[in-house]
Amino acid sequence: MRFNKFILGTLFSVLSCSSMAKDITGIWKNIDDKTGSSKAVLEIRKEANGTYTGKIIKITPRPGYTPKETCIDCPAPYTNKPILGMDVLKNLKQTSDEDYVGGKIIDPLTGKIYSMKAKLNSNGNRLMLRGYVGVSALGRSQTWIRE
Repeated sequence: MRFNKFILGTLFSVLSCSSMAKDITGIWKNIDDKTGSSKAVLEIRKEANGTYTGKIIKITPRPGYTPKETCIDCPAPYTNKPILGMDVLKNLKQTSDEDYVGGKIIDPLTGKIYSMKAKLNSNGNRLMLRGYVGVSALGRSQTWIRE
């Protein structure tokens, strides 16, 4: 009887951990592919239509760099909007437990908008994003770490 309770408890524990790993909502710190440092902290939320949106909630200070406050070179509706609080990731759709596609992401420092896809690692604490124009092979990657 005790053994059965142990097995049952372990099974529920494993199932609840694996279901948590599938959820990308929450707070993430981005790691830039060029510098290896974090530029911002972002919050991903799930919209009513089932897609995911990510907003910059904190700009991470870095030595020798003064961050821009507004999105100067960005197209409408981002033009001259504050970067802090900006929705930079939009319309990301979950296609499997770990894969997300169909989103758009803007780099507020350059104003460029990229198509994107993302993959959540198995333990749910790293989100690998790939931003690209046209073909995924010709894009940039970032890793976001769950806070």
